[in-house]
Amino acid sequence: MRRIRLATAAAGTASAAVLASLAALGSAHAGPTDPYIPTVCGDRRPPAADPGSYGMQLDGSFRHPALTPADEERHPFPGGSMDLFGKTAGYDPNAHRSGPVRVEASYRGKEFTPDYFHSWQNIVDFHGRRYMFQYDRSEGRVYDITDVKKVKVVEKMTRDDVNGDENKANGAWAAHDFWGASTIQWNTRLNAYVMVQSFEAKRQIPDELNDDPAHSKFGNPEGVKKVRATKQLKGFKVFRLDGPRKKDWHLLATVSTDATQKDPLHSDANAAQQGSGSLDVPYYTGEKYMFIAAAPRDSWGNSEVPTNLYSAGYASYDMSDPAHPRKLGEWHLPGQVKGEEAAYRTNPRCGNQTSWMGARMPLFIPKPVEQGGKYAFAAQGGFGLSILDISDPAHMKTVGHLDLPMSVGGTEADNVDVSQYAKTGIVYVSGYPLGEDCYEPYKDVFQVDVRNPAKPRIVGTLPRPVPPKGSGFADFCQRGGSFGPKRTGYYTSPGTPPNGLLTYGFYNAGAQFFDVRDPAHPRIVAQFVPQGYSKDVPDWALGNQTHGVYVEWDRRIVWVMTNDGIYALSSRQLIGKPNLGAPKTPFRTSAL
Repeated sequence: MRRIRLATAAAGTASAAVLASLAALGSAHAGPTDPYIPTVCGDRRPPAADPGSYGMQLDGSFRHPALTPADEERHPFPGGSMDLFGKTAGYDPNAHRSGPVRVEASYRGKEFTPDYFHSWQNIVDFHGRRYMFQYDRSEGRVYDITDVKKVKVVEKMTRDDVNGDENKANGAWAAHDFWGASTIQWNTRLNAYVMVQSFEAKRQIPDELNDDPAHSKFGNPEGVKKVRATKQLKGFKVFRLDGPRKKDWHLLATVSTDATQKDPLHSDANAAQQGSGSLDVPYYTGEKYMFIAAAPRDSWGNSEVPTNLYSAGYASYDMSDPAHPRKLGEWHLPGQVKGEEAAYRTNPRCGNQTSWMGARMPLFIPKPVEQGGKYAFAAQGGFGLSILDISDPAHMKTVGHLDLPMSVGGTEADNVDVSQYAKTGIVYVSGYPLGEDCYEPYKDVFQVDVRNPAKPRIVGTLPRPVPPKGSGFADFCQRGGSFGPKRTGYYTSPGTPPNGLLTYGFYNAGAQFFDVRDPAHPRIVAQFVPQGYSKDVPDWALGNQTHGVYVEWDRRIVWVMTNDGIYALSSRQLIGKPNLGAPKTPFRTSAL
């Protein structure tokens, strides 16, 4: 079984033993013909983990491998899911729950599963009704969620009839068009929602590049050449939304992030563009400034992940007129760009042909610049966590940096939860798992003290989730699939969150609720683990269970996104009495 997903990895310090083992693995590398594929450290791809070096321990805990290559195959171990739940199924079929959490509704099946591995969500309100968008590129859904117990699909966008080929137009999409990761915010100037939608180079390209060494960007120059020649917009689009359906979206601007374009607002999408485009969800609150993750040129390419050609930094834009976005500045960490090999060489991941190096998400910003905010947090995979001064968005400056403990394979330094920054001075930094059966180091959620932005430091980790009593297994690694944190939802959502509550999608551990009011003693106060391993889910997607949460704080509803549909949760004790009907006021501005 081969699942094509992104390998992403983070930055940081490594023990002398790990560095020595990496150096021992280094070998002469002929090198690809593309000048922007990093080869300065040769080939140091980690070997497969010794099966005897990880697995269940006598005390019921699980010992993770210390180092693994990019690998998304199954890796059964004694006492794991295939032993517990049968060689044929290989996954725990049951749902589990603990703590004060209630399932208000569930909606399972393909209509509520645009993508088995990942999807984005947004909330909009029109004419007294609330809608949720859920989508990933060509697969999109619009739900009427006004009545939480009677959610309806009001629009479905797909390319199933053309086998998902983005080069082909159909009834839902024009050729090369799709629904990129979006932010939607209320703009007072337009008196309307504005959606900024990312258009990026496709990361999952199994026909051209994959994580097999012979077919990765390091060993497949023809595949790299084909990807470079891809014709599409790399940048973002701006829409005014006059209603929830696609026909109600009105295009305001099409912007290329390719720095070689003479006019970014009138670029040629019928020719190959340079760089990555805008990655994942842009940071924009409907006011003046926007920040995106992007590599503006092909030369921004120092990254070890085998299937992606770019190492993204950040760009800032003036959005005073959403129809005419204007680029202000850009920032990257030394080592990301061709010519900075001396800095790149110092990173212990250099040459491992596994780690994602650079941004995936935009800057994480506790307080908007327009409201006096100064600092932003940059999670850059294998390059770690940087703290920037963005008070002048045209001249973003590095204030502090933190190398995170190495955790390869899988994705590191992907998400920064800044919701507690103003209260405690602590942010929560995490990656996420890519392998199944815990065939990679565990992805901790690090508590990082940033009260002194110039000297960030790790002061703890969130507790590792433990299966509820009566589940039939001692550790979530035994359940099958991926185990570890994803993200805590979105940087804006309706209403005001309660003090000290973090909600994480945790893959095969479902949705986990953390109480961090006392940072010195964080604790898990509830968890909901859905069944999820449905016969309707293809076997190659079974291991990617709960991959997202979205919280309506105003209605006190937690939406859980899985590979088999969505769930609506409530908790009177943790969040308050839920409103299962229409919201009292529309979602217009972010509660920041």
